[in-house]
Amino acid sequence: MVKVILLVMALISVLSLGLIGYFIFQEGLPFMLKYGVGDFIFGMEWDPLNQLYGIFPMIVGTVVVTILALLLGAPIGIAVAIFLTKIAPAKVARVIRPTIDLLAGIPSVVYGLFGMVVIRALLRHLAHGPLSDYLPANYQTGYSVLAGSIILAIMILPTIITISSDAIHAVPSEYDEAALGLGASKWQSIATVVVPAAKSGIISSIVLGIGRALGETMAIIMVVGNTVAIPEFGLRGMFAPVRTLTGNVALEMGYAGPEHRQALFATGIILFIFIMILNSITLVITKKED
Repeated sequence: MVKVILLVMALISVLSLGLIGYFIFQEGLPFMLKYGVGDFIFGMEWDPLNQLYGIFPMIVGTVVVTILALLLGAPIGIAVAIFLTKIAPAKVARVIRPTIDLLAGIPSVVYGLFGMVVIRALLRHLAHGPLSDYLPANYQTGYSVLAGSIILAIMILPTIITISSDAIHAVPSEYDEAALGLGASKWQSIATVVVPAAKSGIISSIVLGIGRALGETMAIIMVVGNTVAIPEFGLRGMFAPVRTLTGNVALEMGYAGPEHRQALFATGIILFIFIMILNSITLVITKKED
């Protein structure tokens, strides 16, 4: 009976995913085929009033914000995981780990409020001060790629820290002891033996963090400015307002007409494909290590 119950629960999970995918593709795929897949994905203008549905600026905005968040959050997350697993005293680790778990449970709207009040204000002060000669007026509001990236970097930290800690902890202690026995220092042992041995789990944590960042909506809406434009390269681009794919769906679904609504569902298909690709990469990395 227990086996049957567990099988039913597993099938429900698979069925739920299948129904979600079927619903999204049923609503959005006909529009993509009618409008043109290339025109939809690589179109530069999003103007539903004039039946223009190009999402390329939002794809670029999503990718840029996510990559910058990863560059900010991944090194910190991996460093914290190493500290908790290999360096921190037991008492310190017992205090920090629940804090990290609490960080994962904070609602995204709270992160968004923190970003609006604190991070945006800091970036606005910076843009109006030392960088005022390099940035146009609409880049000096604080709503920017950088603000969204900082918020996302904070939000993906629990995922990266938890999974990386488990991966490092799973490395046999004999590896560390053998390195120390050969004369390596504690840090040399961690950097050249333990971390490389746990690299598959660490990479998996990063990939899952990317998925978390791609799917974030509310916090991003509150800090990135929601302007449909491709950010410039360099410093100006970091302070440029953008719009992400998830933000676009959340902002416009409430008042969308029939065709506009189908275009938003088609946007969901692109996000769905992104997440499936990331999950597939994680599975490949895991199987390769096994």
